[in-house]
Amino acid sequence: MIRRLFFTRRVLRRLAADRKGVTIVEFAMVGPVLILMIMGLFDLAHTQYTSSVLYGALQKAGRDLTLETATNSMSTIDARVRDQVSSVMPSGATVTFQRLSHYDFSDVALAEDYTDQNTNGRCDNGEPYVDSNANTRWDANRGRSGLGGARDVVVYTANVTYPRLFPLFSMIGLPQNVTLRAATTLRSQPFDEQSARVTTVRNCT
Repeated sequence: MIRRLFFTRRVLRRLAADRKGVTIVEFAMVGPVLILMIMGLFDLAHTQYTSSVLYGALQKAGRDLTLETATNSMSTIDARVRDQVSSVMPSGATVTFQRLSHYDFSDVALAEDYTDQNTNGRCDNGEPYVDSNANTRWDANRGRSGLGGARDVVVYTANVTYPRLFPLFSMIGLPQNVTLRAATTLRSQPFDEQSARVTTVRNCT
């Protein structure tokens, strides 16, 4: 019995002193975190690169849209931006565009004016509002769809959505798709006199 206990203690001491395989155990603990960090850095770098390509393409497109002939070449300009951005994105990416024209820079991103008679912070219950974009409803952005006319200020926006390159979303709770948004503001060339904006007072429903 004593001999067996002595043998057991000797085996346990040898096991405690044995360092074989410790590297594998340490890597099993640190490896997943390290791999996750590397994938996160690659994902972040790709997102930043795609964003810079998008902004560059949009700036070039914005300069083209100020030309007098822009109305006839909008689809070509959009296609050029889409091709540039799609070249650095995975398959399944979508690119959408929006153009809103304003009478002046001071109108950009402003809501249509309304009288908040019931002070609830919303345009409702028949409250009067100024229909600046002539679409017969109150909008949080008073810009009119399209390029507008001479000297009008246009906000040209591109929205890009694509699936992530790495499966990070399933590990750390990120959304499955990356969404990027870029916008540029321009003023159409003064090839003609700017037309006055006709507005109509309507009532919110």
